[in-house]
Amino acid sequence: MLALTRQSLGQSLGLAGAVLALAACDAQQGQGSAGRIYGPVETRLLEGDLVGFRVSMDGARGSDDVKKFAECAAAQYALIRGYGFARHVRTLVDETAGNWRADAVYTISAALPPGERTIDAEVTVAECGRSGIPTV
Repeated sequence: MLALTRQSLGQSLGLAGAVLALAACDAQQGQGSAGRIYGPVETRLLEGDLVGFRVSMDGARGSDDVKKFAECAAAQYALIRGYGFARHVRTLVDETAGNWRADAVYTISAALPPGERTIDAEVTVAECGRSGIPTV
């Protein structure tokens, strides 16, 4: 009888610990997003290795937040397609009543592309995850 009681107590404590752990995760996510709400990502294959991304978000602190969201989407897309790199071509940003939108274009490639605005897809996706920015 005593063994059964210990087992029940252990299960109860394990469940309580799991509930507390989930509550801590929710609190951390809220703090990481700081009121930012990320919208869906629309991906368009434009031509060859040229890919367009349309993203939107509410609560951005400025254009850099929505640009970073588009970069995160581009990095994840490159990985999904089996590529390791992306190069930023251009990003157009618009804001209306607190709703930010970006229309970004990137090239994706297996090898490091020429230019100064290149991103390592794996490194960028990991950074986005640590920052709480969703990817594709």
